[in-house]
Amino acid sequence: MSESGAGRTVSGEDEVVDLCRDLIRIDTSNYGDHSGPGERKAAEWVAEQLSEVGLEPQIFESHKGRASTVARIEGEDPSRPALLIHGHTDVVPANAADWTYDPFAGEIADGCVWGRGAVDMKDMDAMTLAVVRDRMRSGRRPPRDIVLAFLADEEAGGTYGARYLVDKHPDLFEGVTEAIGEVGGFSFTVNENLRLYLVETAQKGMHWMRLTVEGTAGHGSMTNNDNAITELCEAVGRLGRHTWPVRVTKTVRHFLDELSDALGTPLDPDDMDATLAKLGGIAKMVGATLRNSAAPTMLGAGYKVNVIPGQATAHVDGRFLPGYEEEFFADLDRILGPRVKREDVHADKALETAFDGKLVDAMQTALKAHDPIARAVPYMLSGGTDAKSFDDLGIRCFGFAPLQLPPELDFAGMFHGVDERVPVEGLKFGVRVLDRFIDES
Repeated sequence: MSESGAGRTVSGEDEVVDLCRDLIRIDTSNYGDHSGPGERKAAEWVAEQLSEVGLEPQIFESHKGRASTVARIEGEDPSRPALLIHGHTDVVPANAADWTYDPFAGEIADGCVWGRGAVDMKDMDAMTLAVVRDRMRSGRRPPRDIVLAFLADEEAGGTYGARYLVDKHPDLFEGVTEAIGEVGGFSFTVNENLRLYLVETAQKGMHWMRLTVEGTAGHGSMTNNDNAITELCEAVGRLGRHTWPVRVTKTVRHFLDELSDALGTPLDPDDMDATLAKLGGIAKMVGATLRNSAAPTMLGAGYKVNVIPGQATAHVDGRFLPGYEEEFFADLDRILGPRVKREDVHADKALETAFDGKLVDAMQTALKAHDPIARAVPYMLSGGTDAKSFDDLGIRCFGFAPLQLPPELDFAGMFHGVDERVPVEGLKFGVRVLDRFIDES
C-alpha cells in the first residue's frame, strides 16, 4: 500500500475501478483495417501509469496509431526464468444506440463497470496496473522478473501487436518461460460449498477464410445456370447448417472429469446436450470447444440489381481443435464442393498445455487464499488470444485473469456483446488474487 494526498492510504483495490473506467473511455475500436482510432493513446496512458511508479516502459508502434507498451520489473532473483503478464488494449467496435449506457463512458451501475472492453480485456489491464502500481509504490519486488505487455491489435489477430513484437523485438521477452493472459480464472459457482475457476490451458486454432465462386456474368433478365451468387449461397448454407462431430480433447476431458466430480454426477461426452444443460451460463463457452466450427460471417457480390455478377465472395470464421486441423479441412472441402475456392485471410495454430506445475499451484493457492471454496480447473477457449504469438518463443501460456462473478451473470455473453460489464467487486477480487499469485509464482 502507499500514501496519497493528505496521508490517505491508497491500494490497488482502491484504484482498480478508476483505472478500468479511464481505459474504457479511451476508444480503441479495432475494425481490422486501421480505420479505427488506434491504440496509441491507450499505450501512452498505460506508459504514464507505469512511469509514475518508477518503471521505464517502452512504446512500440508497428503502424501509425497501432502502439503497444512493454516494461520489465526486476525480481528478487533475476536468475530465475521470467513471467510475462500480457493484455490487449484494443476492443471490438460497439454501436452506442444498442447499449443501455454509452460503451465508451465507463459508467458504474448495478455494481458493475459498463463499457466496451470491460471484460475483453481492459479489466485485466486495469487489475495488472493496479497490482503493479501498488507493489512498486510499496517497494515489494516480485520473486522473479516480470515482463508487462499491453498490446495492440489482438482483436484482429495480433499482427500489429503481439506478432509484431515477437517477430521484430523478441529480446523484450528474454528469459520468459511462462505467461498469463486473458479469458481464464473466472468463476463458475457449483453450489454454496464449491466455486470452480476456469483456467485456460488450450485454445482452438483459427482459419479466417475468403470463399470465392466464379460464374458467368450476364443480364438479370436472362436465364443463367452459372450464377456465382446461387452457387456460393448454396455452399455457405451447407456450411452454416453443418453439425460438426464431437471431439473430446485432453483438456476438455480433464475439465469434464473435474466438473463431474464437483457436481457428483457423471458427464457423458457422448451425450453433450445433456452435459451442457448442467453448465448454466458457461454452457455456450464450453460447447464451442467440443467441435471444429466454421461460421459464415460476411457476403459480397454484385453492383447493380439487373446485372448477374461474375463473382461472389463470402468470409468464414473457421476454428479447429488441437490435433484436428487436417480433419477440419477435409470436412470443409467436402461441404463446400469443388466450385468454391478458399484462401486464408488470417490463420493461426491451436494451443494446448498440461494443467500442472508451479504456476498452476500458484493460481490455486492465490484463489484459495481469497475464496475458501475455490478450485482451479482447466478448460479450452473456443477463440484465440495473443498466446499464439508468444508460444512461438517457447513460452508456456495460460489464461488467468481472475474474477469472482455472481452466478446470474452471463459472462460468456459479455465478450463482444451489447452491455458488456464487469462487477466492481470482481475487479477488486482480481487485484487481491493477482497480487498473491505474483508472490507465489
